[in-house]
Amino acid sequence: MPLIQLSPDSIDFPPVDYALEDPNGLLALGGDLSPERLLNAYHNGIFPWFSPDDPILWWSPDPRAILIPEQLHVSRSMTKFINKTSLSVTINTAFHQVIEACADERDEGTWIDPSIQRSYIQLYLQGVAHSVEVWDQQELVGGLYGVEQGSLFCGESMFSRQTNASKLALYVFCQHFIHHGGKLIDCQILNPHTESLGATEIPRSDYLQFLYKLRQQPLSPACWAPQYLR
Repeated sequence: MPLIQLSPDSIDFPPVDYALEDPNGLLALGGDLSPERLLNAYHNGIFPWFSPDDPILWWSPDPRAILIPEQLHVSRSMTKFINKTSLSVTINTAFHQVIEACADERDEGTWIDPSIQRSYIQLYLQGVAHSVEVWDQQELVGGLYGVEQGSLFCGESMFSRQTNASKLALYVFCQHFIHHGGKLIDCQILNPHTESLGATEIPRSDYLQFLYKLRQQPLSPACWAPQYLR
């Protein structure tokens, strides 16, 4: 199956079954990063991921990495850290800073270029993208961001400027997410870090069944209101 070039005149995507096996999940190229196209992508289990010098690439891998919030793995050392740390955690209070930090804190380079940042900031302003922030007093030291699809959260990136800061962001977010009825976190592609946190792989078809069901179950606005979590 040849790689499909997206039309600039339509935000539609080909069926995810058309995605390549090698590289796993590559579905299409081109188009743009408009909020409308991004929302349509997430609505159908697709996400953008590309290097700065590449065209926009769209993916829907099979299998798909997911994390059930209740199954987040917390090591003994992390439990001690959580109980002792003075770091505080907020949600949706510094989205711009979080996405900039996720772009900056990558020694190997990043796909989160200024165009990506602008697009996800637009999703944040529409109330669809969200951030979690970890603070050492007034200094931002860790966090994560992603895109809401009802009671499913599509995690995009995380960063740490202090040991365990991003893990703390994920732990506190999972507790908050569960409390408000959140069911599933999309981790996209399994890697050693996400696997160590409890992420597993499921067939893409199973992920899509979850997505189609959970995207119709929005959480209370109270879940996403800017607030102090701990």
